[in-house]
Amino acid sequence: MSTTTLPSISSAEKIAGHDKLVEDLAKEFSVAETPSSGTDVSSLSSSLEKARSFELDPWAGFQDETLPDKKDSRIVRFLRHQVFTLYRKLFSVVFMINLAIFIWLLVRGTNALEVAGVTVANLFVSILHRQEYVINTYFWIFTRVPLSAPFWVRAAAARVYHIGGLHSGCGVSGTIWIILFAGQATKEFAYRQGTITIPTLVVTYCIMVLLIGIVAFAHPDLRLKYHNNFEMTHRFMGWTAVGLVWAVIVLLTNDYRAPEVPLGRALIHSPYFWLIVIFTLSIALPWMRLRKYKIRSEVLSQHCIRLYFDYATPPPGSFTRVSSSPLTEWHSFATIAVPEKKGYSMIISRAGDWTSKAIENPPSEIWVRGIPTWGMLSVAGLFRKVLFVATGSGIAPIAPWLFSMKVPFRLLWTSPNVRQTFGDKLVDDIFAACPDSVIYDTRIHGKPDMVKLVYRIAKDFEPEAICVISNEKLTRKIIYGMVSRGIPAFGPIWDS
Repeated sequence: MSTTTLPSISSAEKIAGHDKLVEDLAKEFSVAETPSSGTDVSSLSSSLEKARSFELDPWAGFQDETLPDKKDSRIVRFLRHQVFTLYRKLFSVVFMINLAIFIWLLVRGTNALEVAGVTVANLFVSILHRQEYVINTYFWIFTRVPLSAPFWVRAAAARVYHIGGLHSGCGVSGTIWIILFAGQATKEFAYRQGTITIPTLVVTYCIMVLLIGIVAFAHPDLRLKYHNNFEMTHRFMGWTAVGLVWAVIVLLTNDYRAPEVPLGRALIHSPYFWLIVIFTLSIALPWMRLRKYKIRSEVLSQHCIRLYFDYATPPPGSFTRVSSSPLTEWHSFATIAVPEKKGYSMIISRAGDWTSKAIENPPSEIWVRGIPTWGMLSVAGLFRKVLFVATGSGIAPIAPWLFSMKVPFRLLWTSPNVRQTFGDKLVDDIFAACPDSVIYDTRIHGKPDMVKLVYRIAKDFEPEAICVISNEKLTRKIIYGMVSRGIPAFGPIWDS
């Protein structure tokens, strides 16, 4: 896989992949280490700094390139690529279905038991779309689309990571339905229209308060700003709400059952009861698989640490949840598995109190919950030619794909002091898997215009798709910069 993204040196020779040129630079500028291949700017730092006077800087001038015009008008681009995302479309579909059910019940008349059933159905769908086995099933089905299928089919399947729209759509709808249920139950109690009792009302209002709190903390702004609080409210308020849903269904079934029907029989014949059984097991299952594993820790730098596990070999594109305190906080990290080798590793970068503690005091054992879960990058195998774009520790979820991809691919990785931060082993393994990797050292060259840099490499490599792993803001910027110019690009969203 050759590249024209880097400037020529004498005739048509390129910096990337030319060992003789690297050796000459090493002799002339006393470079301590020669990279195996690719464009490892970090290992050529001293030579490149001196080479600037000889106009050998491989990145010179790309910032001045003019990007092609974006397709469609500004309002069309805004609506198509930012407002009507698949996530929001799924959310809207769920919401409109619930609105239609509400209108239908309003027209024909209803009672508290039926409204409670719709509430439970929404909670059932919402909870199951966060269950690891359900998520893995979705990804397994959609990534089975063969490469021979039309591109538009594969591109549509690749957006499977937007299924979070179903989770949030049903979660918000369920919260609205519990408010309607509380109103209907209160009305029936006040006007003696049914057999609703005071305990049923009290438990209903408690559930309503809890669900409103959960939805409020799940708002994107609050979730990002107060992530630990979001985790705690989702976990403990969620568990409490589930327990109270059990209570209210038992109470409501008892309120509505015929005198001659025993409560146990009434529950067994209630579909709502079985929905609660299933989603309760769904919540409990990952915790039933909670294990503490012995691990090997390798401190790569003051910025990151690499943990090695041997209990499983997860597929590329998956992640696992780890913790040192299972009840208080959990952290998700991409798994890095090497083909034909048992086990996997994960890279933890300094990003807060927990990660800082792990780097400063490397753990010898750690808690793992549930099973490896497929993530957004699992869709990479749907395309014939892929450009991976990573910034910083975003290389972690991409790395296993570099080791296992069977179609042409290329990597663009921007990060400061790559070898010093992430270690020679990871960098050398990446170059061995992808000799044309382009590693841009931001410490030497400064922060680039990522849209221009990605476009330059994409224009040369002509991938079918670009997969981006970065922080949320930059991921959105790169993806919009590509798709608005007709280049398919994919990246995780805040709820993927």
